[in-house]
Amino acid sequence: MAKLGRLFLIIVAVAVVSFFAMSAYANIAEPGSEADPLVSRSYVDKVFHSLREYVDSKSGGSSSFEIIYLEQGQVLIGNHSTEMILRSGIASAVDSGMGGLADVTAGKDIRHGENISQNHLLIVPRDDGRGVRAENNNVVLMVRGGYTIQ
Repeated sequence: MAKLGRLFLIIVAVAVVSFFAMSAYANIAEPGSEADPLVSRSYVDKVFHSLREYVDSKSGGSSSFEIIYLEQGQVLIGNHSTEMILRSGIASAVDSGMGGLADVTAGKDIRHGENISQNHLLIVPRDDGRGVRAENNNVVLMVRGGYTIQ
C-alpha cells in the first residue's frame, strides 16, 4: 500500500510540474510578434529607414550641399536653417534688422554689409530676409537648405 501511495504522489507531482511547465511555455511570445522582446536586424533596418525618411522630409530632404554661382549684385536669401559656405569671390551679409547671419566657424554674428570670410559655415536662423550679396562676379557658394535668388 505504501508503494501505491508513493507512486500516486509521483504521478501527481509529474502532472503538476507538467501543468506549470506548459503554462509557462504558453506565456512565451510568438517569435516575431509585437510581444516578442527580441527584434530582427531587418526590422531595425526598416524602422531606421522610415525614421530617416521622416527626418529628411522635415529638414528639406537633401543632406548634400548645392553649388550656387552669383553675379555681382545678386542676393541669395536663405530660409530658416539654411547653411552656406562662401568658396570664392567677395560677398557681404544681408541681415533683417533682427540680427545677422550666424558664422559658426568664427562664433559670431555677421551684420549687414560685413564681408563674409571664405570657407566659414554660415547659418540663417530665421525666415526673415537674411542672406548673402555678391560684391563681385563669380561668387561661388555651397548651400544646403531652401533659398531664393534676387
